[in-house]
Amino acid sequence: MTLTALALFAGIYIAAVASPGPAVLALSARVLARGRQGIAGFIAGCAIGDLIWFTLAAAGLAVVAQTMHEVFLLIKYAGVAYLLYLAYRLWTAPADPNAKAPKLSADTTLSMLLAGLALTLSNPKTMVFFLAILPTVVDLTMLTPLGFAEIGLVIAICLPSVMIAYALVFDRARGTLLGAFGMGRINKACALGLAGAAGLVATR
Repeated sequence: MTLTALALFAGIYIAAVASPGPAVLALSARVLARGRQGIAGFIAGCAIGDLIWFTLAAAGLAVVAQTMHEVFLLIKYAGVAYLLYLAYRLWTAPADPNAKAPKLSADTTLSMLLAGLALTLSNPKTMVFFLAILPTVVDLTMLTPLGFAEIGLVIAICLPSVMIAYALVFDRARGTLLGAFGMGRINKACALGLAGAAGLVATR
C-alpha cells in the first residue's frame, strides 16, 4: 500500500476506535472502578477481535461471516453475559476505598482477554466498520500480503494506543471522583455503565 492510503486508513480507523461505543464504555467503567489492573488483557482481546474481523474481510469471507448467524449470536450473548456479571460484581462490591484489590490471577487476566474478544466480535460497530466501511477505504481485491501485514500492524498499534489513552484519562479522573462521590457510588455508577454496554450489544 502507498503511504497515503495507509495514512488514510489509520486516520479513519483511529476515529472509529476513539468514538464512544460498548468497548470504550466497558473500559471506562472497569478503570473507574478498579484502576488499570487487568486492562491489558481486555485491550488485547479487543485488538485480536479487530484483527479477526479484518482477516475475514480481507479473505473475502464477509458473506460467510454474515451467514454464521447462530455462531455470532452465541458469541454476542456470551459477551453480554460477562459484562452483566462484571456489573453485578461492581454493584455488590465493598464501598471501602481502602480495601486492597486482590491481585489478578492468570485466569482472571485471561477472562478479561476473552471478555474483550467476545465484546469486539459481537460489537455491531466493529462489524459495520470492517464489513461495510473498510472496503470503501481499501480495495481488498487488490490487497497484497505486504498490504495485509501493514494494515494489521496499524490495527495492532492504533487500537491499544487509543484504548490506553482512554484508560489513563479515566484512571486520572478516578481519584477526583473517588473524593467527590465515594467508592460505593462509583462502583454502582460503573456497574450501570457496564450494564449499558451490555445493553448496547444485546439490542443491535
